[in-house]
Amino acid sequence: MPLYSTNITTRQYTALGLSHFILLLIFWSLLTYTGLVSSMFLPTPDKVLSTGWELITNGVLLENTLISTYRVAAGFIISALIAIPLGMLMGTLRPVEGFFEPMFGFIRYLPASAFIPLFILWLGLGESEKIMVIFFGTFFQQTLMIMNVAKDVSKDLVEVSYTLGAKGIKVFTKVIFPAALPGIVDTLRITFGWAWTYLVVAEIVGANSGLGYAIMMAARYGQIGKIFVFIVTIGLLGLITDLLFKWLYKVLFPWQRGGVA
Repeated sequence: MPLYSTNITTRQYTALGLSHFILLLIFWSLLTYTGLVSSMFLPTPDKVLSTGWELITNGVLLENTLISTYRVAAGFIISALIAIPLGMLMGTLRPVEGFFEPMFGFIRYLPASAFIPLFILWLGLGESEKIMVIFFGTFFQQTLMIMNVAKDVSKDLVEVSYTLGAKGIKVFTKVIFPAALPGIVDTLRITFGWAWTYLVVAEIVGANSGLGYAIMMAARYGQIGKIFVFIVTIGLLGLITDLLFKWLYKVLFPWQRGGVA
């Protein structure tokens, strides 16, 4: 049997994914309803649900969700608009790679949180600082991943295009970029997830709104149920964007085997 097997239906795949969440819910319920873990540290599922409903009805959850979504989307879009062309150039032109890759390889290991004091100093406490944190945490790795996607374009494909008379920029726009596009979309899907993980970091200092700020305030007052609601909300938002990218991938590139994982 091959390592990659397609002998599973979409319904079975979905059922397996849902079963993981169900098992987690059962385990959570066993820990809390039996008293193995105090509600001071881990609230019961129904407590989280009731708290979530309260935050929905009073508008707090929606307000903070919209603000955080804007920040994540802005940081990610700015990053992608720069990373896609730059990453493609780095992947196709060796001098461009030689100029950018060593520095990007260095910067991508630096924690975005360490730059928050500098971003505040340079940009103030407004939206620009929070968007910059998300941009900084996403951009450099995103660019390097797109560079690798461009490098993986078949050399035979490029050589055939030259044989057929294509030259210069036309090879890039008509051959390399279209061939790399499925990988670029998948890279955007993965790095959008990273952008969500930087949200709390971006909103931890100098913020008065957003899901990250709400988590910090709930922690300050020991409101564990609210913390869980806001964390789950971030997870759901990330999952929704991931599913949207998977759907887009299948629509744009139906010939790709099984879509994206």
